[in-house]
Amino acid sequence: MPVKKTDKIWMNGTLVNWDDAKIHIMSHVVHYGSSWYEGIRCYETAKGSAIFRLDRHVRRLVESAKIYRTQVPYTQQQLEDAVLATVRANNLRACYIRPVVYRGYGEVGLNPLGCPVDVAIAVWEWGVYLGQNALNDGIDVCISTWNRPAPNTLPAMAKAGGNYVLSGMMKMDALQAGFGEAIALDVNGFVSEGSGENIFLIRDGVIHTPPFSSSLLPGITRQSIIQLAREAEYEVVEMNVPREMLYVADEIFFTGTAVEVTPVKSVDRVPVGDGKPGPVTRALQKAFFDVVRGGEDTRGWLRWM
Repeated sequence: MPVKKTDKIWMNGTLVNWDDAKIHIMSHVVHYGSSWYEGIRCYETAKGSAIFRLDRHVRRLVESAKIYRTQVPYTQQQLEDAVLATVRANNLRACYIRPVVYRGYGEVGLNPLGCPVDVAIAVWEWGVYLGQNALNDGIDVCISTWNRPAPNTLPAMAKAGGNYVLSGMMKMDALQAGFGEAIALDVNGFVSEGSGENIFLIRDGVIHTPPFSSSLLPGITRQSIIQLAREAEYEVVEMNVPREMLYVADEIFFTGTAVEVTPVKSVDRVPVGDGKPGPVTRALQKAFFDVVRGGEDTRGWLRWM
């Protein structure tokens, strides 16, 4: 999806013009993928503009960098304030927010410790990631030929730029084969997640989702959906999900900042249920959008602008 240019980007404490937000070609991140980022949404709700779970996203950003032995040079509060300032500077009622921490220009080599830690925040108008039809009708997905990394290889709990090279391979293969998205398996052959989304399956009224040990990112939308489901008295089970369960599930849906709550209508050309979004998916989708679009926030999830 094309990025729509806005006015200002926050870089190391200063708002600069969009066209001036540049880094040196010898920055460590260019050569070694040493970046950590977040995807956050600001929604125009029925009660005004609000950012969804800003505190949790910033916390995960700092923790992702920490896993990679990188100290972010700003506090949690400073980063949250910088996000708010960037959205306001661009006069956006709704937008996608991309804070990124990265190793800058200093030394070349695998050891990053001699390179500065830089931080930037960009915001832009961004619609539905997979399209409105995907939200309404669901998408066709395939099992990727690429697996998620084994434990003790790449840290799956960190949202690191370099980790997403593999996700790009999954996404490209899926699109070229005529699917809307891919599902990755973990090193043991259990279901992990999509190329950039967490996954849920419903069978006999019980909601199943893979555990963190299946090499998936601890999604903030994922955790929110689990909470919404349990509040609605659905049973939610985090368990190793065998591949074949995808083919006999009654319902499947993805969650994530970009995809929000997107139904899956087929896996490897096998229809999910009757090939249409099911009642549990619809109920949780509605509960989610009641918060982020309706502004019905009783849990402290929205940061009002």
